[in-house]
This record gives sequence, structure tokens and C-alpha cells, in this order.
Amino acid sequence: MVKILFVCLGNICRSPMAEFVMKDMVKVAGMESEFLIASAGTSNEEYGNPVHPGTRNKLREYGISVAGKTAVQLQRRDYEKYDYIIGMEQRNLSGITRICGADTEGKVYRLLDFTEQGRDISDPWFTGNFDSTYEDVREGCEALLAYLRKGNDLE
Repeated sequence: MVKILFVCLGNICRSPMAEFVMKDMVKVAGMESEFLIASAGTSNEEYGNPVHPGTRNKLREYGISVAGKTAVQLQRRDYEKYDYIIGMEQRNLSGITRICGADTEGKVYRLLDFTEQGRDISDPWFTGNFDSTYEDVREGCEALLAYLRKGNDLE
């Protein structure tokens, strides 16, 4: 089983978007049983809050529900629990290191590092552009799934 934790700052916009897009992709591929997928934030500012309406509405356009998801904070023990800890931007990677310590096992990436053009995913909390965020998240999740399917972690 491949265990993936998506991480952003507050766990209400980008990381839950990535969590539920990836869950949908593996479901469509008939691979749900091969994955554990979750999300968390490096900050506790949004702890317990529901997914941002912009993310909820954008995913609803694609028939993806985020029902029941509330923000949680990344914990040090998550480093041992997950195979991949995937931030949305460089600042998230710094937050992951602050909470989990050094990435001694090579588990920490930015989501778009799996694409041909590694880059940060802009935070729609600040930009208001959930369309652009969705396109970046979808591109990253597709690339991550392709990476895993090439035998890196899935048979």
C-alpha cells in the first residue's frame, strides 16, 4: 500500500484539493485498495475548519465530494506513517521539515516536482483563483500517479 499525505499551510484549500483529486483518480483506475491518501497543514490556524468553499465548489464541478473533511495539522509521527509527504510549495517543505525533522528517507516532495516543470502551486486563499489551482493539482496528481505506476511503488 502506498501512503500519501498532501500538505499545505492551512489544510483547507490546496492539500484537501490534492487529497480528493488523487482519491478520485485511484478510484477511477480501480486502485483504491492500493492507497492511503490524506492531507494536513503545517499551521494549526484552520484546525477543525471545513474545506474552503472555493475548493468545495471547484471539486463539485467534477463530481468530487469533500464531505466530512476538516483541517488537521501535520504531526511529527506522520513522517513514519506515510511514504510520500507532498507539499504544494517550497514554504510547505520548510514547514514539513520544521515539524517532522530532516527528510532522511527521501519522502518529501512538492507535488509539481513530479511534472516536467517543477514549480509551486499558488495558494487560492490569497489569489482567489481556484481554477488555476485545480489545473496545477490535477497535473501534479496525474504525474504522481504515473510515477507510481511506472514501478516506483506499484506493481
